[in-house]
Amino acid sequence: MDATAVVGCFRDRTILVTGSTGFLGKLLVEKILRVQPNVKKLYLVVRASDAASAEQRILSQVLGKDLFNTMREKHGLAGFEELIQEKIVPLAGDIGIQNFGLDRSTVDDLCEEIDVIIHGAATTSFYERYDVALASNALGAKYICEFAKKCSNMKLLLHLSTAGTRKGLLLEEALQMGETLRPGYCLDIKAELRLVEKIKTELRVANSGGPDQSLEKTAMKELGLKRACHFGWPNVYTFTKAMGEMLLAQERGDLPLIIMRPAMVTSTFQDPFPGWIEGARTIDALIVAYTEQAFPCFVGDRKNIMDAVPADMVVNATLVAMAVHWNEKGYVIYHVCSALQNPLSGYVLEDACWDYFSKHPRIREDGKPLKNKRPYVFKRFTLFRAYLIMVYKLPLEILHAVSLLFCGLFSQSYNKYNRRYNFLILLVKLYAPYAFFKGCFDDTNITRLLTEVKMDCNGGSIFNFDPRSMDWHSYLLNVHVPAVIKYGRKN
Repeated sequence: MDATAVVGCFRDRTILVTGSTGFLGKLLVEKILRVQPNVKKLYLVVRASDAASAEQRILSQVLGKDLFNTMREKHGLAGFEELIQEKIVPLAGDIGIQNFGLDRSTVDDLCEEIDVIIHGAATTSFYERYDVALASNALGAKYICEFAKKCSNMKLLLHLSTAGTRKGLLLEEALQMGETLRPGYCLDIKAELRLVEKIKTELRVANSGGPDQSLEKTAMKELGLKRACHFGWPNVYTFTKAMGEMLLAQERGDLPLIIMRPAMVTSTFQDPFPGWIEGARTIDALIVAYTEQAFPCFVGDRKNIMDAVPADMVVNATLVAMAVHWNEKGYVIYHVCSALQNPLSGYVLEDACWDYFSKHPRIREDGKPLKNKRPYVFKRFTLFRAYLIMVYKLPLEILHAVSLLFCGLFSQSYNKYNRRYNFLILLVKLYAPYAFFKGCFDDTNITRLLTEVKMDCNGGSIFNFDPRSMDWHSYLLNVHVPAVIKYGRKN
């Protein structure tokens, strides 16, 4: 199968996309429209109160982004707007509700039209409320599957998941219902839903029937992290995404299903242009911390391999997988990863940051260049924690005490350095599991998929997802670190 055949699969097709306001969702919408402007319709489900609000969200949070500049240049502004009017249909809905909360008539019409569903909607925060994460990442997958089974012309359902952080070799295989990462434990999703309602009810009763929103938010966030760790997951995001996969496997019947599990996603490598990203994502948070000199030390091992993949490679692999498995009745899982084919070590990431900031020194508030320093990396968490207490926390508390004695004289300095300290602690809490990650993602299926598309000068490269085609140091130095500085710190 060549690139022309991949593009042809989407001609005159109606595709429903959830998560189009997200990072990968935007890229998928842009890529489909750019390579196949003869797609019939793209229904974009977004959370909104009504149709007008949904349209406004799509215009401002998707189509208004720099990502679509290539298409604006290609079609001209008037042509681009005409294409959008013809092809894009915003839908106000909620993936955490059956049928997105749409009325029966709308659902019936959609089920007659839709050929393909790309389910990318999710809450990706590592420290999300448990009730929110369950509704979006777990139940959302269940409801999208139920909806897909009603569609009479359904060719396939594609679900964007995550590769996770298991130890050992992670196979491209389905998660079994109730399976956990902690030996001897069994996950009951219905019991977790009941637990959430029980805790929320108890909070309402304790507050005389009136919910304390701040207290409930904190309690739900803490519960999510606690339950994730209890079953062996490092955060509520990967935990509830795993639940979503279990529910999909249980509910799908003979529905054609593809699950894409990308590793850590970074900025675009080539397409539609190098270096587009939104927000600070996993390793990007470390780059932002390095930039702001809030990264004096960290915990991990520079020798460790970080499995990362550029976002456009995830999108390309996704579209090729859809074309290859078009209308097949099977169930296939792909790890979109790089570690086995083109490993990225902590040394390479650190060297790229050092080289970039040596060429582009940061400027302090007084206008002077900031000295480029390499962070100290502890291989043992206990030593790292002791170092933080001795070097940062104790002096901070002494400064705080002195400030109180002198009527807040040093409060500004204390608040500034305390924020940096808390930022570092948050980074460690959320990203230490990735710093010590000892797993390896099996890439048998994704390697086989690579052979399905001819990478030649006649257009096959528009669907490049071969990690061997990139040099990590060059990409990080010239593309990714500048992208994080430009885009990542805006969010």
